[in-house]
Amino acid sequence: MITHIEGKLVEKNPTDVVIDCNGVGYFINISFHTFSQIPDKEHVKLYTYLQVREDSQSLYGFSSKMEREIFVLLVSVSGIGANTARTMLSSLTPDQVKEGIAGGDVSLIQSVKGIGLKTAQRVIIDLKDKVLKVYGLDELSLTPNNTNKDEALSALDVLGFNKKQSEKVVDKILQAQPDAQVEQIIKEALKNL
Repeated sequence: MITHIEGKLVEKNPTDVVIDCNGVGYFINISFHTFSQIPDKEHVKLYTYLQVREDSQSLYGFSSKMEREIFVLLVSVSGIGANTARTMLSSLTPDQVKEGIAGGDVSLIQSVKGIGLKTAQRVIIDLKDKVLKVYGLDELSLTPNNTNKDEALSALDVLGFNKKQSEKVVDKILQAQPDAQVEQIIKEALKNL
């Protein structure tokens, strides 16, 4: 029903914003990713998703259409509510969620607080084909990076580094250098851990 809201940014918090649109203030739930994308200026536009339930109506806002599409896909999965989907998009970037689902990376999806093994598997089973089709991804193109990432994480784990911390550092390295070899990833990660 409400596809986007554009107006004056009145209040900005890590989990929500208030946007004044022609004298009406809209309270919009956001992910931490969207929070980091919203500029600290007066005028802002967010793509929205209105969730209507028996006891409430909630508005969710996103900095990009892609993030909103992924959110809508996530809430379509049994066991994933709007807050869990928002937590997922706060812990991971929309690209990481998309590639994690397309690549069948259960451990990445499971790394999100509140998502267990079965829920992570269900997300991948329910959404993998949709994500591959909608975003035109090729399953094979996702595998080499995951192999390098997995080998680097395994090596860092053997060296005694915290798994979640290592994963964040390695993901940052791979965002900057998607074609990085295992050795490069480990060297860079050791500098940042």
